[in-house]
This record gives sequence, structure tokens and C-alpha cells, in this order.
Amino acid sequence: MDLKTTLQEVLRTTKDHIEGLKDMGLKTVEDLLLYLPRAHEDLSEMQTITSAPLDIKVTIRGTVEKIRAIRTKHGKSLVTAIFTDLEGQTVDVMWFNQPHIKRMLQDGDEVVMTGKLIEKGYKLQFQSPTFERTGNSPLIHAGRLVPIYPQHESINTKWLREKMILVKDAIKLLPETLPKEVMEEEKFLSRSDAIRALHFPEDPEEVEKALQRIAFEEMYLLQLNVLNRKKEWQGNTQERLQTPMEVDLIKAFFSSLNFIPTDSQRVAIYEILTDMEKDRPMSRLLEGDVGSGKTLVAIAVIANTLKSGGQCALMVPTEVLAKQHMKSIGKMLIHFYNYLNRENSELRMQNVELRQPVVALLTGSVPSSESKKIKQGLINGTIDLVIGTHALITDNVQFNDLRLVIVDEQHRFGVEQRKRLADKGSPHFLAMTATPIPRTLALTAHGHHDLSVLMEKPGKRQPIHTKVVSPKDRVTVERFIDQQIEEERQVFVICPLIQDSENEDMMEIKSVQAEAARLRLEFPNRNIALLHGRMSSSEKDEVMNDFKDRKEDILVSTSVIEVGIDIPNATIIVIEGSERFGLAQLHQFRGRVGRGDYKSHCFLFTTTPEQSRSPRLKAMEQHDSGFMLAEIDLKIRGPGELFGLRQSGVPDIHLKRMFSPELVVKARRAAEKELAVGISTTQST
Repeated sequence: MDLKTTLQEVLRTTKDHIEGLKDMGLKTVEDLLLYLPRAHEDLSEMQTITSAPLDIKVTIRGTVEKIRAIRTKHGKSLVTAIFTDLEGQTVDVMWFNQPHIKRMLQDGDEVVMTGKLIEKGYKLQFQSPTFERTGNSPLIHAGRLVPIYPQHESINTKWLREKMILVKDAIKLLPETLPKEVMEEEKFLSRSDAIRALHFPEDPEEVEKALQRIAFEEMYLLQLNVLNRKKEWQGNTQERLQTPMEVDLIKAFFSSLNFIPTDSQRVAIYEILTDMEKDRPMSRLLEGDVGSGKTLVAIAVIANTLKSGGQCALMVPTEVLAKQHMKSIGKMLIHFYNYLNRENSELRMQNVELRQPVVALLTGSVPSSESKKIKQGLINGTIDLVIGTHALITDNVQFNDLRLVIVDEQHRFGVEQRKRLADKGSPHFLAMTATPIPRTLALTAHGHHDLSVLMEKPGKRQPIHTKVVSPKDRVTVERFIDQQIEEERQVFVICPLIQDSENEDMMEIKSVQAEAARLRLEFPNRNIALLHGRMSSSEKDEVMNDFKDRKEDILVSTSVIEVGIDIPNATIIVIEGSERFGLAQLHQFRGRVGRGDYKSHCFLFTTTPEQSRSPRLKAMEQHDSGFMLAEIDLKIRGPGELFGLRQSGVPDIHLKRMFSPELVVKARRAAEKELAVGISTTQST
């Protein structure tokens, strides 16, 4: 038997069990050995019937007698027995609907029983306990620390423990995955010793050491992966990428603003421009809370790039956002260049007026004749900045000198798109996200980027009053909404669904179409519009423009308004079925209001009154920091669910250990060291 031997060859079991193992991704001996327990249960302390507490799982050694199989008057099978412990005390045992027990046990068998003792009338009973015969072999189900495995419908944890014994000898064949230096420095168990300790634990201390070792290994391998991706992206050096930091230009940019940039913004701009002075492609993530001013950082970096003659592309997830950026960024760049030509003659080249940059919008709804002109302008270099959706990096869009690509909302930009960028000359790459990520996750999920973080918010925005609301308080909230509309404010209403579902479990969940119809009856004198993902781009644009121009009072929408929509006059956002959204998404929704000078409000309606007491939703009332909410979400939901990092055989208990800040940093350093050794070895040969 070796690690690649199939389980079908090793295990004497049924075809259904083999199929069940395949469903769990377990095909070989190695797969089974790496299927780790999700927890360990301490059943090492033996009790007696006299000393055992009631209604708590206990383990008692003794013998079984008078084993009988009977059928109840309702036709159900029942196996009964008398269990006598080592002190001679007896208790009735019953197994419901397990007729096979009669074949497994014989009168006089010595066993260890594990289960709960309950009081039935004046007698004690063991109901459906697990049991294990005692003999020469060590106990595997009781009388020790017992591994508990993630289960499948046809495969339970007891079955898995028994099968692990059959492949135990192959544990020593498992190869080591950590460098020798790391093993010595951290004093880790070997990989094979750690796996053995988890499947066949001797004591809690050994299990803890094994868990630390496995958690480090998983994080180390993740870090190696992301650092390799970064190395691949930055592999080719190009002189054309070297973009000098124009300090006077950036100072002038700050002077042109009617507010003072935050320290975080200044630091982020410096970090990005320092990266861009190098001859290898930058790979950086700019992370900032809602309203922290990422767009201003992007404009400063774009202006610096254009000064050196490079082209820039800004990609966003939706056409609505692309058009909004086109308007706001275009306006800001025009204002800045007018300021330069008016106030800063020393920045002009040979006293010639600085040319205003040419900015173009390229999305799917741009007419083909216009699209053709824009693509030609990108090829011959007459267009400096293009803003659009991911259509910007399709094969038929080529550039004269693409120096910088900025992607808003990084999580929607995948590996395939990065390959397409490489085909366009591997430009400097800046990803931006308004979803705050705990640093430990950022070093992992986005570890192929260097990280810049905007911690402060520019200006003095008022905090948004947030309230979790039970359905019974709807009338009070809607009176307040009507009052706000009377004062010429506007309202967002977010629903989880587009239309009512026929699924019984979803019938209580509000939909855009039904809620818009209800609100028209509730507010007959108000203008109400709706917005959702099935509408065409032109329809969405028309709705958003009407809302921005105050032609509509209430906009009922799905999550399409999650990112980047800027309506300063909107002061209320109502989120229906708020329990269905993660904290990060709720925080994004909340960021759609509070953008003007007026006090803003966020009402989180729950589907049932009980859900309004949820500690997770209450966190939205207590915290307005996206970073704090991200940490809370991480603790509640776990890293696997939040960032898709759950791996086969790595249960949540290990994932949470993996993402301890100290372990992440150690694994990152070890991976960086290993890659550096690999690079120097390659160079020396």
C-alpha cells in the first residue's frame, strides 16, 4: 500500500460507501489521511453508573446481558439489553431502529458504552449509546481523546475512525511540505507526526501542537501561491514603465482642491507613485472604507501618469458607475488642468500651455461608430484616459502606451483578466475596493498585491443613524420617510429579490416589483421608481438620472446600487430582509446615503421580529467603521465563507486558527524567505 493506492483496493466495504467517499473527494489513501477531524472529544475519563451525571455524555465500562430484539405495537424495531458496570450497578439499554445491534453483541460481551444516562420513571436508561468491545486492541471510540470527522449522508464519524486504522501505516509515507529551517525555528511536529496525532491522539497537548503545525502549513502554502502570482506578474522588466513621481504636480493638485486630503490619502499616493517609478509592473491594492476618498487618490495617480505621456484605463463593474466616473473624474481633471495653466506657470513645459487630457467612455452601449473612433484613438495615443467596464481589455482594444490600469472593486476582476492585461504590455496595476478587509485576510485573499489602506474619511461627514427595525414598527418609519420627502430629501429602498418567489421558504422575502407597487399605494403623492439587474443599460441610466435630478422621491432597487452611486440629496436608505446580507454588503448599502450636508438614516428591516434581535445586525447600529464590521463578520462567519478559502479537508476550526494575525505574518515571512532562496539559487546557476 502506498499513498496513491485507491481506497477501493484497501477498504473492505460496500459500493455505496466507496461512492460516498468519492462524493467527499476521497479516492486514494493519501486523500483519506488528509481528511482531518473537525474536533476532538475527550472520552478518556471513565465513569460508573453511580458517579455519572444525568443528561451528559459519559463513558462507562461493563458487560451486556439479556440482549433482545423486539418489535413495538407501532411496528418499529427495538433492541434492549441490561448493562452492568464494574461496580455491579445495572442500567437498561435501548437502541431504536437499529436491529443490527442484536447481531453485533452477545450476552457476556465486555464493552465500553458512551451516551447519556436519563431517568425514566424510577429507573435509569442508556438510550442508543455507541459502544465498543474491549479486548487486546486499543479503544478507538471511547476511553480516550476521540476524533470527530465532518460527515456525509452515508458515512459517519465512527465508520471513518475504523477505516483510518486500515491506512494508519501509510502515514509515515506523507512527504514533508515545510522547509527544514522553518521546522527547526518553529519547533513544529513533522507532517506525518501531526497527521498521526490528529487521527490517533494521545493527549490534548499533542493535538494542539498538531493543529498549530497544520494551520501553519495551510497558510504557508496559500502565501507561497499568492506570492508566486505576484512574482509572475512582475516578472518582466520594461523601461517604459518607469514613471517619475512629479512632486510639484502632486503639490499643485492638492492646492487645487477645496479641502485638505487626509494623511492616508497622501501616504497612498506616495506608495503608488513610488511603485510606478520602477521598471516592473506595480501590483497594489488600495483598500478604503466607504467615503474614504479612493477616487481622489486615483485622479492624482492618473494625472502623474499622463504628465509622463502614458495612457491610463479605469475599469469599473457597471455602466452606471462608468458614466458616473466619466462625469466626476473628467470634471476634476479639467478643473485641475485649468488651475495649472492659470496658477502654476513653472509646471508648464517651455511656457507652453499644458494640454488638457482627452478622456473617453467605452462601454457596451457606446454606438459602434463612436466605439471605433475611441479604439483608434487608443491605438494612436490621442486618447489619454479611457473609462469603462471590463470590455476595455477585450482583444480588439489596443493601446499605444498603456502605463496604468485601475480596477474599481477588485473582487470582480479575475485571473483571466490579468492574463489579458499581460497581453497589453503588463502595465502597472492598481486595484481598489470599498470592502474593508481585515489585514490577515488581505495578506491572503489579496496577497499578490502590496497593500495601501485609507483609514480616515476626508471632510466632516455626519455619522449615519442606523436602526434595526422589526416589521411591526414599519408605520413609524414610513411616517418619518414621508416627513423627510416633504423636506425635499430622497429615499433608497433595497430588496433582496426582483420579483416575488414561488418558493415557499422565500415567500416572506420582499421583491422590488411588489414593494414598489405597495409603496405607490402607501405614498400616493410621491414619485416612485424601480431599478434592477434585468433592465437594459439605457433604462438603468434613465432611472438613475431622473433620481439624481430629483424627479423621483423613492428608488426601489436590488443590490445593483451597492457600489459607487452618488446621490448627495438621498438621506434615507431602507434595507428589506437585512438578515440576508453580510455586514460588508450592508455597510456598502449604507454608504449610498450620508454624502451631502444633511443628517442621514439607515433602517435595517428584518423579515421576522426575532431576527431584529440578531447580534450581527446590532453591530451595524454600534459601528460605522467598515474595518470594525469586517472583523466582526470574520469572527461570526469565518474566513472560509467570507472569502471562498474553505478547502477540502480543512474544517472551519482549522481555518479560524489559520487566520490568527501572528500565524499569518509568520507564514508570510517564511514564504517570502523561501521564494528569495529560490530566486538566488536560480540566479547563481
